[in-house]
Amino acid sequence: MSTADCGSHDGKPGLLLVDDNENHCWALARAFDKRGYAVRSAGSVLEACALLEDWHPAYAVVDLRMPGPTGLTLIPRLKSTSAEMRIVMLTGYASIATAVEAIKLGATHYLVKPVDAHTVEAAFRRDGGDPGVPSSEELLSVDRLEWEHIQRVLAEQKGNISATARALHMHRKTLQRKLSKRPAAR
Repeated sequence: MSTADCGSHDGKPGLLLVDDNENHCWALARAFDKRGYAVRSAGSVLEACALLEDWHPAYAVVDLRMPGPTGLTLIPRLKSTSAEMRIVMLTGYASIATAVEAIKLGATHYLVKPVDAHTVEAAFRRDGGDPGVPSSEELLSVDRLEWEHIQRVLAEQKGNISATARALHMHRKTLQRKLSKRPAAR
């Protein structure tokens, strides 16, 4: 089955939006509906898995951080539904570790919020990287390095906060406080 046929309804390609931010999800759903997609939304990984039992969309937009399992845990489930599915991971808490893991797991692209439907749709169509992206000459701040290290260990621990706190030799509440803040500036 080709990507264009996968998850179509009335000739429209299927699009799954997974985001716990109802306003963001509603706005993207409306924009993609106007662009000709058959859109279904879920507020969590568990809700998304329930939708996938009898529906196989061609596209998915998944938020990284939600209550319960992270969006990273959904990527293998989406790919098992359709190896050709185009998946865009969205986050307001970008880190190198989560970007790398999302791509390794099968995401097509990784975008930092806020984004609009045009940007997401363009990401669906990208098949490769951009070798022309400029590299930064600035070193990461100590706070950003700490954030990146925490994200890397969190990914290694499959999103388990308690296991991550133990691996970092940090109190769980301290780790939760650090994770609830926006990422440190570069």
